[in-house]
Amino acid sequence: MSFPFLKMNGLGNDFVIVVADGRPFEPSQAWAHAIADRAHGIGCDQLIAITPSNCADAGMRIWNADGGEVEACGNATRCVGWLMMQATGRDAVAIETSAGILKASRAGQRMVTIDMGEPGLDWQDVPLAWEMDTKEIYLAVDPVLRAPGCVSIGNPHVVFFVPDAETAPVTEAGPKIEHHWLFPKRANVGFAQVVGPRHIRLKVWERGVGQTRACGTGACAALVAAHRRGLCERAATVELDGGELTIEWRASDSHVLMTGPIALEFEGRLPDPESSP
Repeated sequence: MSFPFLKMNGLGNDFVIVVADGRPFEPSQAWAHAIADRAHGIGCDQLIAITPSNCADAGMRIWNADGGEVEACGNATRCVGWLMMQATGRDAVAIETSAGILKASRAGQRMVTIDMGEPGLDWQDVPLAWEMDTKEIYLAVDPVLRAPGCVSIGNPHVVFFVPDAETAPVTEAGPKIEHHWLFPKRANVGFAQVVGPRHIRLKVWERGVGQTRACGTGACAALVAAHRRGLCERAATVELDGGELTIEWRASDSHVLMTGPIALEFEGRLPDPESSP
């Protein structure tokens, strides 16, 4: 049994998206990791499955490049939302994820807005190993990395504010912080430079993936963490290595909105998850 897939990306954050067509799709961690392998597999940051849903237009499951299943991926949700809107001819759809139901809407030619819902700001939402004020936690892992903020955007994020994102120790400090004991579910690690009240430059070490060209939930977390500290406005452009996202933390209902482009690269078929890719 084989499965059709599409290779897509959002700002270079790339995905193998499987259309399960209602058939069981339960890849092992090793199989998902093999598909994501850039040397011997198809290569991607995340493996995504579009599945049936009883409470939304479709469901979405996410496996990181290390093969572990995770809760949320903003850039992938934009890609899945675009596919669903193209298939149905509609301008808005709802997607069920383990982080909740997310709403996607058209925002232009191959541009999609995702309503990511309310950010989790309590220490148990992230989660942290013990109670702290997530606006500014104590975590000293590097001389220039101090007092980060923590946010859940359906998945755990820690955001450090740095004077220059280009010189931030992403690959040196990222793995250590991802696996720090303070984060029982590990963490996505952002290195944010607030360029101006409506402009953030961001680099991200993504949990289970490594440094990525873009991270949608990371961009949302950076905006929320920065605004809580009075460093930026409620809406800003977040500039990542792969391009720009527009993020708004809406005052009326506290929902975070993420707008950005999608790209379709190619399509093919995968083997059965129980066989070698």
